[in-house]
Amino acid sequence: MSASLFSPLQLGAVKLAHRVVMAPLTRMRAAQPGNVPMALNAAYYAQRATQGGFIISEATQIRPDGQGSPATPGIHSAEQVEGWKAVTAAVHAKGGVIFAQLWHVGRVSHSSHHAGGALPVAPSAIGVAAPAMAMTAQWKREPFETPRALATEEIATLVQDYAQAARNALAAGFDGVEIHAANGYLIEQFMQARSNLRTDAYGGSIENRCRLLLEVSTAVVGVCGADRVGVRLSPYGIANGSGEDEPVPLYSYAVQQLAALKLAYLHLLEPRASGAGQADVNRADQPSAAALFRPLWPAVLIAAGNFDPASAAATVADGHADAIAFGRFFISNPDLPQRIRGGAALTPYNRATFYGGGVEGYTDYPALATT
Repeated sequence: MSASLFSPLQLGAVKLAHRVVMAPLTRMRAAQPGNVPMALNAAYYAQRATQGGFIISEATQIRPDGQGSPATPGIHSAEQVEGWKAVTAAVHAKGGVIFAQLWHVGRVSHSSHHAGGALPVAPSAIGVAAPAMAMTAQWKREPFETPRALATEEIATLVQDYAQAARNALAAGFDGVEIHAANGYLIEQFMQARSNLRTDAYGGSIENRCRLLLEVSTAVVGVCGADRVGVRLSPYGIANGSGEDEPVPLYSYAVQQLAALKLAYLHLLEPRASGAGQADVNRADQPSAAALFRPLWPAVLIAAGNFDPASAAATVADGHADAIAFGRFFISNPDLPQRIRGGAALTPYNRATFYGGGVEGYTDYPALATT
């Protein structure tokens, strides 16, 4: 018997009442200084929490040099952990489940975000090519800089910083963590040949280029337990200068190695939607990542990318994915699962209010009237 969007689902250590997932969504509304989650953020997440529903937090930098845009929250300071406690408590009060997405942007950054104006770090000294532009700490668009290549001896510290971020997430009340290894950020920069020209143990072969992903995943599993860890990948993505010429060998190896860790889930971004939030993208000629890699993944698979209620239901019914993550429509429909279940119309989103600002476009979208 095929599953539906509203069938229960065991996701590692947690039980979900339905399969409509809130995707990680950068909103750039953390309190300043310090990139600290605040009461407004807790209200936003609480609006979108449902009994037994699953929320993946916005991408959250694991350390200061992991930041790439202004007002994105971190999970590396005591103040940030305290701020996140209010968010997780608000979600749990509604009966929801929330994982923290652990993030390091690598080269997708700008020196204005870093102490002393230090350059962004990356696997190799290769910048993101134009026309892509960095977002500075002053909210201005400027060309990306050439990053500094991480020294081999720095990578062990990076792995431990991911582990510490996972500890901080648990201390903040999160139910688990998702490792962000998609959309052209640091881990994917190590994975892909066009951004990784290293000649040490982290470059060259597919096995070497996946080494950081697997070391980080293993370290985070050691903190949280495998049943409270997920990984997000974008095999056919082109965001932030990313893209592997032949994705199948690389990502088949990565998926199979991650499967051996017995993680709670794999989260795949469909290629038709790879734009990392900068524009509405629909690359319809690309294969389905979920359908392609489903045979290699024995646990829960979450798919994301330009789904509507009908295509989401069909993908789950066909078995290509076990749950569907919605992004933009969760922004404009705080009660999205209820709307999908009842066949109600979806409120359109306003892209102009996605990043930065306050209440407008954040907590002022109405829920359906109830009687």
